[in-house]
Amino acid sequence: MIKKIIVSISLLFSLVSFAQEGTSSPYSFYGIGDVRFKGTVENTSMGGLSVVPDSIHLNMMNPAMYSSLKLTTYAVGGTFSVNKLTTDTQSEKAQRTALNYLAVGIPLKKLGIGFGLIPYSSVGYSLKSSSTDSNALVTDSYDKGDGGVNKVFLGFGYQLTKGLSIGADIQYNFGQINTQNISIRYDANGLPIQYATKEINKSIVNGANINTGISYQTKLNNKINLFTSATYSPSSSINLTNTRTVSLVQTVNGIDSATVGDPSEITVPSTKLNLSSKYSIGLGIGDSKKWIIGTELVFQNSSNFGNRFNDVSNVSYQNATKFILGGYYIPNYKSFTNYFSRVVYRGGLRYENTGLVINNTSIKDAALTVGLGLPMRGTFSNINIGVEFGNRGTKSAGLVNENYMNFNIGLSLNDRWFVKRKYD
Repeated sequence: MIKKIIVSISLLFSLVSFAQEGTSSPYSFYGIGDVRFKGTVENTSMGGLSVVPDSIHLNMMNPAMYSSLKLTTYAVGGTFSVNKLTTDTQSEKAQRTALNYLAVGIPLKKLGIGFGLIPYSSVGYSLKSSSTDSNALVTDSYDKGDGGVNKVFLGFGYQLTKGLSIGADIQYNFGQINTQNISIRYDANGLPIQYATKEINKSIVNGANINTGISYQTKLNNKINLFTSATYSPSSSINLTNTRTVSLVQTVNGIDSATVGDPSEITVPSTKLNLSSKYSIGLGIGDSKKWIIGTELVFQNSSNFGNRFNDVSNVSYQNATKFILGGYYIPNYKSFTNYFSRVVYRGGLRYENTGLVINNTSIKDAALTVGLGLPMRGTFSNINIGVEFGNRGTKSAGLVNENYMNFNIGLSLNDRWFVKRKYD
């Protein structure tokens, strides 16, 4: 296990770099980008369900669940995404590969500790648009962006009584978001004017927040348990140090080939984005060694959220909501003769009002998820795979509809630490 942790340190740099390319959504232009982290592969394969305590899987959605761990757990996961973007007139495809999380959970009797790194949100888009002014002159705009916000966290969960646990995470957000626009203007004869305008915006992000949770389970009868959970993240803010550079460039097909003269530094104010308060409630029933079905509701007071720069005029925010339904089934976890009887079969549904409103149109996101937990022979460790089929946005109001497939894979590796020797 120590070797696994050493290897994980080398992956930290990969996580930060992969966060730069973690999305291909045009909606990542707004706010701090496309919020990617929706839980481990085990969670996302059940629609994002996180209500069930687990002794060998790390649950980073509710810190109270750390107290359920019985073995030291190392978790890492990544995604390969295929995204089809459609408007009223065009259709494009994009692909991205990204690491999603790297974390460790350590049980200490009634106390559980978790820490790790999460690429929380990503900016990644490349767009072309055209506009015509009152004099019938056309301007083509080429926009692209990259970067994102990463999150490091340290949390604990403590079992107060049998079945009742509480927990809290301290989280620090950091990163950089880069956006670029090149505007090419055409004269009355349709010929491009010699020089185009290039604008580069950079935002350095930092700030902290906390997440608290509670979990309770009790028996309904000899076989069926009732699981409940709740989380609450109070509102906080992140600081953005913004810079803007404008220059004249010569272009070929929207790509600048040479800068003309010295770039001009434009003073733009630093901003603060409010990370709105968020809370969730969850309920599940079942036999944890056989089957579970559960549901969760997530609410976020995001109506007072903002953008990195104050000159974005076509967007506003409303309170966000998310509905999750999911569960799993294990035919026979004790089987020694049939491997597939020990496989965990997962599935779920997710429906979300993201809170983002563009051109007076709310952006919705819905997905169907399925997955498998594949046990490794002779250990409690397992490989988790999942597929997410989703749809976000709309073609109305001049917007973009996204049909996406996310192929997720994660490792949950277990070991026993801090065992007292019986013999020297």
